[in-house]
Amino acid sequence: MAQSQKTLAGPVEIEGVGLHSGRRVALRILPGEAGSGIVFVRRDLDEAEIPASYRLLNGSNFSTTLSRGQVVVATVEHLLSALQGLSIDNARIEMDDAEVPILDGSALPFVDRIREAGTRSLGRPRRFLALTRPVRVTAGDKEILALPDNAFQATYAIDFAHPVIGAQSVTTEVTEESYIESIAPARTFCLLRDVEAMRRSGLALGGSLDNALVVGEDGVLNGSLRFPDEFARHKVLDLIGDLTLLGSPIRAHVIAFKGGHRLHAALVEKIMSTPSAWAIATSDDTLPAASLARFARLKDSLLPHLAGVAG
Repeated sequence: MAQSQKTLAGPVEIEGVGLHSGRRVALRILPGEAGSGIVFVRRDLDEAEIPASYRLLNGSNFSTTLSRGQVVVATVEHLLSALQGLSIDNARIEMDDAEVPILDGSALPFVDRIREAGTRSLGRPRRFLALTRPVRVTAGDKEILALPDNAFQATYAIDFAHPVIGAQSVTTEVTEESYIESIAPARTFCLLRDVEAMRRSGLALGGSLDNALVVGEDGVLNGSLRFPDEFARHKVLDLIGDLTLLGSPIRAHVIAFKGGHRLHAALVEKIMSTPSAWAIATSDDTLPAASLARFARLKDSLLPHLAGVAG
């Protein structure tokens, strides 16, 4: 039987500080009707609504921002990642300011609160965006490749010229269980040497050792890592959130090298502007094994520097 769409069983209320604005914001996540998708609502601006759609993307450098006219919602990626990671298709997110609170810098606080509220089935088939051929974006030495798959897998490789971070990679099939255990707890990070420059630009005004991993020349300033490869895992967390803007959960193996929000946005845009590369499917629709084997061989040829990493 095909998977059904899900929403929350009850409301979730969260308060916190915006990472970049430094302002406190109160946020409520409410159940949504089948087919309504994820919608942000600015309670402080006459209930103005902003759907979580790539069409409304208005910034993807240090975070992901959506806008509709003069109405903005910012730093949406961790909350969208939590909803997608828990297979929630429909929700109404009410906010009394522009920026989603950063909390501890991961998606785990959102996940915990949503799981406390519970989820419920909406009795309508869940629709997936199933890739039918590869989609690739490059930007200098940065690359992202999405290959057809019957599940959602992510491979992420980073390579920072910094002794504490260095080169890391992670590959995971993204299920609710794997997301909760190995992706949601991974925190956002920044280099200590970049913090002052960001603040001079009006960014990271709410950043602290409580809501981001701050990396100095000799190590992480705020305690131990939750995973040895927490930096790469957080990149997967961001990727999941940014892919939510496709409007349907993707079925693909997404492989990224040196990526970030901007590259994620470019992939989303290219997928949506290439309708011949995908189809809308239910969980019962699958690609034949022979096709998957052919696409799988492209990993090494199209991303040679990930050979042996994507596995």
